[in-house]
Amino acid sequence: MQGADHPRHLFPDLGIEFWTVAPITGEKPMEADLNAQHITHFADLAWNWLEVFLPRIVAAAAILIGGFVAVGWVDRALRRMLAHAHHVDIALKPILISLVRYTALVLVMIGALSQIGIQTTSLLAVIGAAGLAIGLALQGTLSNIAAGMMLLWLRPFQIGDFIEVNGQSGAVEEIGLFVCELRTYDGLYLFVPNSAIWNAALKNYTRNGGRLVTVNVAVPIAANLDRARQTLLDVAARTPSARHEPAPAVFVDNVGGGVMVLNLMVWTTPQGAGTVERAIVEGVKRALEALGENFAPSQIVRATPPDTDPSRYLEGREAA
Repeated sequence: MQGADHPRHLFPDLGIEFWTVAPITGEKPMEADLNAQHITHFADLAWNWLEVFLPRIVAAAAILIGGFVAVGWVDRALRRMLAHAHHVDIALKPILISLVRYTALVLVMIGALSQIGIQTTSLLAVIGAAGLAIGLALQGTLSNIAAGMMLLWLRPFQIGDFIEVNGQSGAVEEIGLFVCELRTYDGLYLFVPNSAIWNAALKNYTRNGGRLVTVNVAVPIAANLDRARQTLLDVAARTPSARHEPAPAVFVDNVGGGVMVLNLMVWTTPQGAGTVERAIVEGVKRALEALGENFAPSQIVRATPPDTDPSRYLEGREAA
């Protein structure tokens, strides 16, 4: 059956027909007859697609590249401008820079996608649906944003304030939408989520204008009380950064065990509290030892009154 026609099979959707293979050796070999018209048709479709979409893709890429460069330039220019804008709160500057940068990036992305034929309205609908899903998945992150906005609105602390919250303390270096950055007294870096700050009691060591420093001094019970008191007051008067209003005060804290404990209270600025404390401890030791053995202190301890002590609050109002 060399000359007989073998049955042909046609795939109408592809326009391809082929000969079946003869089951006996020596029959007509398999041949593939691709429809030249369909190949030409596919080539025309591909060329038309390139003619339509290639310029759009190039334009979208140009918008992305140019947009990213422009956003970087705007970011740097805004930082330089805000660095000299002293009327703008320093805590708001990083927030404003972030808002401008991310808003510009979103506009660049929308412009690039619209170039390749994606409708802006459809894109916004997709972004809205995705935003809802992301919001449900990132509830903790969104709570940080809400807490950051409340911290910026109520201002319990500012840049440079030394705060204590949740057992962590440090100087505030930046207040962001998500986190606050702190620096401890020994130079460590703290990265604290805003929600952790907002949901806990906060202590600000710098906000009020005055800071109370108290020192307990144990002297022999035989020491002259008036002379010991006047010596402590003289030391406080000579100490730099110690305030004269409210005036320093000395009172007997307790007597027992062969010693008399005197409490010296001095008001100073929040920034000078550490310096005043160290100067008073050293000055009191030298001054009392110069009076003789009957005044030599057996112990000098810094003892800040507790927060529940009403005298601390009332005298602190005068210093604020």
